[in-house]
Amino acid sequence: MTDAERRRGQPEAPRRSALAWFCLAIDALNTWIARFWGASIVVVTLAILYEVVARSWFGQATLWANETTVYLSAVTYLLGGGYALLRRGHVRIDLIYGILAPAPKRGADLLGFAFFAVYVGALIFIGTQMAWSSYLQSEGTGTPWNPPIWPVKMAIPIAGVLLLLQGFVNLLRDLNVVPEAELAA
Repeated sequence: MTDAERRRGQPEAPRRSALAWFCLAIDALNTWIARFWGASIVVVTLAILYEVVARSWFGQATLWANETTVYLSAVTYLLGGGYALLRRGHVRIDLIYGILAPAPKRGADLLGFAFFAVYVGALIFIGTQMAWSSYLQSEGTGTPWNPPIWPVKMAIPIAGVLLLLQGFVNLLRDLNVVPEAELAA
């Protein structure tokens, strides 16, 4: 039996538009980044455990454990923002929005995205300036270990880009620009 014969009588799967592929790609990117950096929490836990054991049992504190945990936790928090937005995990006040008709909801979504885009645009712009300045100055933390701080600062504009992309994708979904059938697996 050929594939064509097997498919007879079955509805054809909807074709995905380029916009649907874009939405799915951004969703997948934010999911992958969140899972990757979420796994770094295991490293954070091990670093804290090592520090506690080294200090308590052997009287030898580390120079690197505290800053490593802060760095990894900060980057994980920042880069997880797009995933939280994908999962609608950010705070949203539904008191008025929930009772609106579809047309005013679309207007509220557009207005909300405009404010969101301005905020995230500023985050990207200022975060990039901070990270670049930190890189050029070889800025460290000023502690005895003194690791460079620009990698953590660079996570700020990267997180902003991920947030902006996911916010745009969510807006496309909210406005039903991309039909839900195209986004279904």
